[in-house]
Amino acid sequence: MSQDTKNIIVFGAGGRVGRAVVTRAAARGHRVTAVVREPAKYQDLGGGSVTVVRGDVTDPVSVATLATGHDAAVNASARLDLPSEQYFTAAAKALLTGLGEAGVRRLLTLGIATTLETSPGVRLMDAPEFPAEWRAFAQGHVAEFELLAGAAGPELDWLMVVPPLDLNAEAEVTGAYRTAVGTVLDGSGRIAHADLASAIVDEIERPRHSRVQLAVSA
Repeated sequence: MSQDTKNIIVFGAGGRVGRAVVTRAAARGHRVTAVVREPAKYQDLGGGSVTVVRGDVTDPVSVATLATGHDAAVNASARLDLPSEQYFTAAAKALLTGLGEAGVRRLLTLGIATTLETSPGVRLMDAPEFPAEWRAFAQGHVAEFELLAGAAGPELDWLMVVPPLDLNAEAEVTGAYRTAVGTVLDGSGRIAHADLASAIVDEIERPRHSRVQLAVSA
């Protein structure tokens, strides 16, 4: 393994973003542990430098056991069958505990564009016409961010990466992206999964942002 090669663990590796991160990281020569709830469904992910394993990102013991020996962790997981705030805070708590025990010092977690500000102190989700059910889901990411900001010690360098509203499987892969801290980016508000994955892997290889919401768009 070269000096620049990293061991990366990806929770939620079976989803579109998780798959894209696994693919991009492996293509750059990193070793990847792809964590899913049912490995039998995702054997196509494995092979080469990618190992598919069963795990639960809301269980600190599972996180600690699987993450030991890794340089960075990515949380691209989501659950639509559980209340958003319950799920994302449970995952954040488990990651804080488990990654601490495993000695992993870099965490990138996926956010949602509706939590970004359109002007100082005003988020997309704060608009009066914003649907209540969408606000409830967005609140899960808000609670996750607040938990990480309040509870993570200096030993964990975490970052919430936030794609635009149009995270699109059919978007053109450009190999480029733009970023902003905490605010909505102007322009198309669209990005391909592969380009979002590049932004995530870039922040693992060369960390430039820490403890903020990093908006990413094409």
